[in-house]
Amino acid sequence: MKYSYDVAIVGAGTAGLAALREVRKRTERFVLINSGAYGTTCARVGCMPSKALIESANEFHRRKVWDQLGIRGSKEVQIDIAAVLSRVRELRDDFVRGTLKATNDLGEKLISGHARLLDSHHFEVNGKVLSAERIVLAPGSTPIVPKEWLALGENIFTTDSLFEQRTLPSRIGVIGLGAVGVELAQALSRLGIEVFSFASRPTLAGLTDAHANASLFAQLSKEFPIYVGEQATVKKDGASFMLNCGKDSSRVDAVLVAIGRRANLTGLGLESLGVPLNEKGLPPVDSTTMRIADTSVFLAGDASGSGTVLHEAADEGHIAGVNAATETTQCFRRRVPLAIVFSDPATAMVGDHNAFSRHETIVGEVDFARQGKARISIRNAGVMRLYADRRSGKLLGAQLVAPAAEHMAHVIALAIDRQLSVQDLLRMPFYHPVLEEGMRTALRSLAKQLHTHNESDLSDCEPFGVSALD
Repeated sequence: MKYSYDVAIVGAGTAGLAALREVRKRTERFVLINSGAYGTTCARVGCMPSKALIESANEFHRRKVWDQLGIRGSKEVQIDIAAVLSRVRELRDDFVRGTLKATNDLGEKLISGHARLLDSHHFEVNGKVLSAERIVLAPGSTPIVPKEWLALGENIFTTDSLFEQRTLPSRIGVIGLGAVGVELAQALSRLGIEVFSFASRPTLAGLTDAHANASLFAQLSKEFPIYVGEQATVKKDGASFMLNCGKDSSRVDAVLVAIGRRANLTGLGLESLGVPLNEKGLPPVDSTTMRIADTSVFLAGDASGSGTVLHEAADEGHIAGVNAATETTQCFRRRVPLAIVFSDPATAMVGDHNAFSRHETIVGEVDFARQGKARISIRNAGVMRLYADRRSGKLLGAQLVAPAAEHMAHVIALAIDRQLSVQDLLRMPFYHPVLEEGMRTALRSLAKQLHTHNESDLSDCEPFGVSALD
């Protein structure tokens, strides 16, 4: 049967563009269909503008330790929120322009419109039925906001609207304390805004380790109040809002809703594929091929149900693109799970923590309160929790709430991918003084719980027990 295209890609976000890159290498008979704004979620409303906001917030907040560093004049420093937001948008627009270069030359191979599947080879867009031998679905996601809250007016923010504000009110409530909620609640507070945060669950930023979560909770609570345990409600009250969470309530001028993102599945026509859909409307997807069951359709990115991390979305787009443009379906080995939250201290999770039950796991820990380099830079807060297999000594994962966690997490992820043991990592040189010496302390804590011992091996080099040297 002759199809209109070899490959059709639905969605021009991170996953869709990654799929496009691979498809273009293998065929010219393709089409990219996109509904809504161009430019990836990361560039437009996610990773990049949020980090620009966080950078200004953290620089301004740093003035609070100047006196300890012998620097005077902190009380005279002021923040211009309008200028901060202007810079955020300027950077954001430049990042978006960069993503648009991937589609500028597509001509008729780019269609703006909403695609709806009719079956595994046919789809309708702009009232016209087209077909493709294989289809890659990468429709992305949108922020979740309860319908009743949307009716409360323009001061109900999401990440889609926050960075468009020309200035910000003096009191903001943040609902949801996952990765996005934690990052933005702290950033807004550090910009001098009075922040009240609410979350239905006591775990913050996706952490599952109780010790790491307690550390993050303690640090954030020093900067703004956190109310957890019950669903928050929002009610318009004159020119402001009342936020309620159980017995706790706060009056605010605006509300940032950060309770997650929903896959853009409505009207996509997944039911036409004849495969079962779960409670979220998602079909079964093989994470090593991104193929939906035994169909000729692939699902990648935010909508695949695997999370909203950019490098994972790009990987899934790559996998889907390769498999959609070739006759033989290839299975790809996925990367070690890695998630980073740009809080202060930074938060990071490495490894598949749901798989730990298959191992007899031991835990090593370091508290950064007394770590030498952290004390010097007045960043001495947080903990690192490392997990290893008791029998093999291989590193399994980590959860960190620590200075430079975003950097150390990458080392840990590489170690897990290479199946390195605790002793292997202790063979690595640790320069002095660096924050990574804290990781060495946690590794030594693990080593004491293992049975291996070799006096001629430098991995057995013991600590001095003095912060100036360890």
